Amino acid sequence: MKLARSLLIVGLLAAPAWGAAEVTADPLQSSMWDYFHLRMLEQKPYVFDAQVQVSVPAFAEDSAQVPIEVDARALTGKVQKMLIWAELNPIPKVLSLNVVQPDQVESFLAVRIRVEQATPIRAALLMDDGLWHVGSAWIDAAGGGCTMPSTLQAKAGWEKNLGQVLGARFEVGSHSRLRLTIAHPMDNGLNSAIPEFYLNQAELRTASGEVLADLELFAALSENPTLTMGLTQHQATELWLSDNNGNQFLAHLP
Repeated sequence: MKLARSLLIVGLLAAPAWGAAEVTADPLQSSMWDYFHLRMLEQKPYVFDAQVQVSVPAFAEDSAQVPIEVDARALTGKVQKMLIWAELNPIPKVLSLNVVQPDQVESFLAVRIRVEQATPIRAALLMDDGLWHVGSAWIDAAGGGCTMPSTLQAKAGWEKNLGQVLGARFEVGSHSRLRLTIAHPMDNGLNSAIPEFYLNQAELRTASGEVLADLELFAALSENPTLTMGLTQHQATELWLSDNNGNQFLAHLP
């Protein structure tokens, strides 16, 4: 009995000190939260955290091009992973960002997504203490953005520009900001006779090829997707991309 009690005490002392002020009640009171806690976070410990700011328009004027910004730079500790999803979309998952070099990549990301209806938008960041920090926002929408056909493929010669990356790296104080648009139809397979055709992988690298972060992308991203990321210093980078048909693209960002 004494041995069991000692082991229990050691186990309690070794547990991460997340504090007593954890907020686990969903601020949006979504009936889907428990499901996504299981599906996205694998029922791991989490806290709803106001330091994870998710910015969306109050109403999606264009449901096929909805801007989402996640800013978690106020968090302390090192971010290991970021997930973004739209709960009521037919394809909920937007992206998964694995931070390989947390000292060089800021906890800031912006994209454009499709929404099929009004929905909670979530961003969850896994910190180096094993706790997920979740930010939330609600967006109202007339809907239909996920089932709208791509307009890119209606243009003659669109294949010639497939994977073309427009954008640049901008210096912001001692930091850098990457703002990019990638030419790709991002077909999600929800329209009859139009198969899935979308970017599904990306790597942000230094000019020498060192991987700073890798991303898994999903067809919830908008056609001709945009990507904004922050770096903690001034450095040339490159973005490698691949789609589900095996096409690969590389953009240099001096």
